[in-house]
Amino acid sequence: MTLPTLFIAHGSPNLAVEDNEYTAFLRELGTRMPLPKGIAVFSAHFDEPVQTVSMDEHHSTMHDFYGFPSEMYELDYPAQGDPELSTRICEIFKEANLPVKPLKDRGLDHGVWVILRHMFPEANIPVVALSVDSQRSPEEQYHIGRMLAPLRDEGILLIGSGGLVHNLRKLSQQDEPEAWAVEFDEWVAERLEQWNLRELFAYERKAPNAQDAVPSYASEHFAPLFYAMGAADADRKAERKFQAYQYGSLSLNCWQFGTT
Repeated sequence: MTLPTLFIAHGSPNLAVEDNEYTAFLRELGTRMPLPKGIAVFSAHFDEPVQTVSMDEHHSTMHDFYGFPSEMYELDYPAQGDPELSTRICEIFKEANLPVKPLKDRGLDHGVWVILRHMFPEANIPVVALSVDSQRSPEEQYHIGRMLAPLRDEGILLIGSGGLVHNLRKLSQQDEPEAWAVEFDEWVAERLEQWNLRELFAYERKAPNAQDAVPSYASEHFAPLFYAMGAADADRKAERKFQAYQYGSLSLNCWQFGTT
C-alpha cells in the first residue's frame, strides 16, 4: 500500500499535554492510518544548511523550549531510530546529488515528538528525523521531498511538521481567529487543492498577509509543507483534514497529500 504524506502543525509545545479537538484528531489520525513500518519527519526545529539525517538506534527526547511548566521537561517519547532507513534515505539523497550529513546523538526535537506522542503514543514505530533548510527556495524544498517519494511504497510515513501561520509576535488571548490569519490559510488551501505550484512557490509575493503569517524569522515553519508536498508529486492530491486556531492566529492544521 502506498502511504500518503502529511503536513501537520505542531503548534505550541503545550500541545504535548493538551486534550482538545486537535489532539483528539491527531490520536484518531494515528489509529485510522495503515500502520507504517517507519516514520520520517522533516521538522521546522531542525533547520540546517546541509540536508541532515538522524542515524540513532535510540532517540533521546529534546526539550528545546523555554519558560514552560516544569512537568513539560519531564516528558519522554522513547522512540527507536532506524539506522537502516536512515542509510537508505542518505543513499537516495546522494544518488540525486544532494549533499547529506548523517548525524548521531541529536535527539528528537519537539516538532517531531509532540505530534507523534498523540498519533502513536506507544512510541513503537521507528523514527528518522530530517532537517529542513529555510534558506532554500520553496521549489528546492519541494524537489528534496520528491526524492523520497519511493519510500511511500515501502511503508514509510513522510511528515512535514511546522505551521502555516506561525508568528509568535502576533499571538493574542482572543478566542476568535484573526481575520488576516484565516485569509492567508484559505489562500494556501485553495492553491493546495488545485496543486498550483506556480503560485505556492511565490506565496511571499502573492498570498495576502504573507509577511504576518510567515515572518522572515520563522519561515522554517512553512518550509515543511513543501517537503511533504514534493513526496506526493506523482499523485498531486491534497485534502485538508483539520483546521483550527489557538491564541488568535496560531494555525493548527493537517493536510494529507497523495492517497486520500
